[in-house]
Amino acid sequence: MISSIVGRRAALGWMLGLGAALLAGSGRGDAAAPRVIRVHARKFIFTPDHIPLRAGESVVFELTAQDVIMGFSVPDFGVRADVPPGMTVRLPATARAAGKYEFLCDIFCGSGHETMNGVIEVT
Repeated sequence: MISSIVGRRAALGWMLGLGAALLAGSGRGDAAAPRVIRVHARKFIFTPDHIPLRAGESVVFELTAQDVIMGFSVPDFGVRADVPPGMTVRLPATARAAGKYEFLCDIFCGSGHETMNGVIEVT
């Protein structure tokens, strides 16, 4: 009877240890955390202006503006944000299917605004 109790306790301990190991492995923040992509805007340039992503990849655009309020819009991803100078704006997005997608400033920021854009290339 005592050996049966000891055996059950050992089995229970083993199962709890295995469960804890599985939970620790599946709950790792770095495995599921979206990639952060810093994008800086200034008249009339985004840096970087070419962003490679993988299809289905979740990212957070970390946006800053240098001189005037800018807009950051990725129409095909359905995301946009106002970016006031001196602030950091975080904008989550998920890459769609493979292809090239334009991002642009959608707040008029002066003469040259019409060329303020970039490309997200999803592979």
